[in-house]
Amino acid sequence: MARTKGYIFTNKEHTEKGIMSTILGVLANITLGTAVYLSYLNKGEASARYGAAALLAVIFMTVGLGLGIWSTTEKEKFKLFTVLGIIVNVLAFGMLSIILFAGAYVD
Repeated sequence: MARTKGYIFTNKEHTEKGIMSTILGVLANITLGTAVYLSYLNKGEASARYGAAALLAVIFMTVGLGLGIWSTTEKEKFKLFTVLGIIVNVLAFGMLSIILFAGAYVD
């Protein structure tokens, strides 16, 4: 009797909100990383553009985290992008917190 090689066929799908949460988290991290890098190249002189980029990243993070939490309520869906989106957005919040903390206490 031939046996399949452990394949499980299902009709589950990834949540669209979870995928969007992951994309927004990655965009927030890229935006913050780019602002920090450009400020480093400018010898620490941060212009208003970098502050605007950080504000945009905060909007991305907030919406992404909200979508990630909202997508946990969907039943019979894969949770990979949901969990990944929440983790990436929390990491972006952590990165922004470190940037603000360092800016407040470093001369």
